[in-house]
Amino acid sequence: MSNVSDLERRLSRALDRIARSAERIGTTPQAPDNSLELNDLRTALEAERAKSAQLSERLGAAKQRQESSFSSLERKVARMTEQLDLQSLEMLRLKKANTKLIEANRQLRESHEAQVIEPSTINRSLVAELEALRAERAAEAAEMEDVLGELKPLISPEDANA
Repeated sequence: MSNVSDLERRLSRALDRIARSAERIGTTPQAPDNSLELNDLRTALEAERAKSAQLSERLGAAKQRQESSFSSLERKVARMTEQLDLQSLEMLRLKKANTKLIEANRQLRESHEAQVIEPSTINRSLVAELEALRAERAAEAAEMEDVLGELKPLISPEDANA
């Protein structure tokens, strides 16, 4: 029972304090406290705005770097696609030339086995071999162009003059 009476007293005192505080709030102006608090809040707001502006600038710079990087990668992909197309064409030409060379050599071999070698067969074989060599050279040139294209950005203008 003493516990209940103790709780009642504590509750009564707390209610009295609340009532007195409520009366003071209603009767006394809080302009000085409010203005200090308002100044603190304004200062905090300005600090947050400054942080927000700084973060916005950093975000803008990051976006710009990303866009620059993206456009650089797009150019590189376009260049590599062109190089791949060129190499594909050269490889196709090389395949065709090799097929002609194989056929010409087969005809030359058959003529030799029949012991009837015609000059036109020898000429076709030599022309096919020349075409194959030219196609191989063009494929090598395309590959070399790719290698040089990759090396050019690595060589600075100062190194080229030295």
